[in-house]
Amino acid sequence: MATLKDVELKIAAVKKTRQITKAMNMVAASRLRGAQTSMEAFRPYAAKFAEVLGSVASKSGEEANPLLTPKDEVKNVHVVICTSDRGLCGGFNANLIEAAEDFMNARVEQGQAASFTCFGKKGREWARSLDLNIIEDHEGVVGATFGFNVASTAGKKLVDGYLDGTYDEVHLVYSEFGGMAKQVPTLKQILPIPPIESAEADEDAPYMAEHICEPSPDELLAEMLPRNVFIQIFSGLLETSTSEHAARMLAMDNATGACNDMIEQLTLAYNKARQASITAELMDIVGGAEALKG
Repeated sequence: MATLKDVELKIAAVKKTRQITKAMNMVAASRLRGAQTSMEAFRPYAAKFAEVLGSVASKSGEEANPLLTPKDEVKNVHVVICTSDRGLCGGFNANLIEAAEDFMNARVEQGQAASFTCFGKKGREWARSLDLNIIEDHEGVVGATFGFNVASTAGKKLVDGYLDGTYDEVHLVYSEFGGMAKQVPTLKQILPIPPIESAEADEDAPYMAEHICEPSPDELLAEMLPRNVFIQIFSGLLETSTSEHAARMLAMDNATGACNDMIEQLTLAYNKARQASITAELMDIVGGAEALKG
């Protein structure tokens, strides 16, 4: 049985751990507010851009731009995976990696080659552990403050790779923020750009004023389609960053609760051991007194 000193040391160690988890929870909560504000501010822009792009694309047709035209045969698939740089956020990274691995295995079975762009150390470490083809990796983006230039720089390389035939398809794996307790691993195709649904095609949708295009719709589409890829990447990074902070906040809250439970159990064990020690000392005193009387 553990001595009183051993139990005291365990209680002190768990209390220190609880202080760390509480501090990490507060830091994650602070960063979550900033990341969520940025994500929610960008969502209306992305939605309006998609609306306008759908209207312009409907006037041009799928053959107007090579970014809209699927390749006849898909041999090389590129995956952009967004994970965090740090752990201690529950199964957040594991779920994203599982989604990317399942997609990769399905494509490899079809005889296709897969390559990767990794945002975050966890995704890069996974890709390196399997000796996968990493074209590019980025650190210090997810979970930190970053600008649109991060997405545009990476997106330009992906667009160029698709146009010159290096990639036949490009997919994005990110975590969609659905709330504090809901971060959904999401797989989205970004190249070739899937058919863009226009609000004009929906009879129940509110009337949208027709856009007057200058220059022509085809020329405007050539400028908007690459930017749509940048927006998809930037939106995925914002969603993943917000999801990471929410997942870490929840994980640290659970860890703090576990520490409280351990402290209660250890305190109970300490009291029992202390009571047993006092009872043993009293028995010795009583036994000694009776022996003297005898």
